[in-house]
Amino acid sequence: MTTVNIVKWGNSQGIRLPRYLLESVDMAANEEVEITAKDGRIIIEKSAKGKHRTLKERLASYNGDYAFEEFGTGVPVGMERFWEEESDGI
Repeated sequence: MTTVNIVKWGNSQGIRLPRYLLESVDMAANEEVEITAKDGRIIIEKSAKGKHRTLKERLASYNGDYAFEEFGTGVPVGMERFWEEESDGI
């Protein structure tokens, strides 16, 4: 068991979690988590949105086939119109 203090952090309160504690549950700094309260306990769990994948993990399913396709984004609006008129194809 580890004991820490709840401290004021702006308009909220916060705690610092020791690195060894995060590592023991395979979590790291800046990782998104979900916090719930149940039966007088605060529960911190990894976010259900999905684990961060490394570039190697993302490319693992890449089979080398990629065909570039152009697509339109619509007519220029706002400053896009100004830029197009001023740039004259530069």
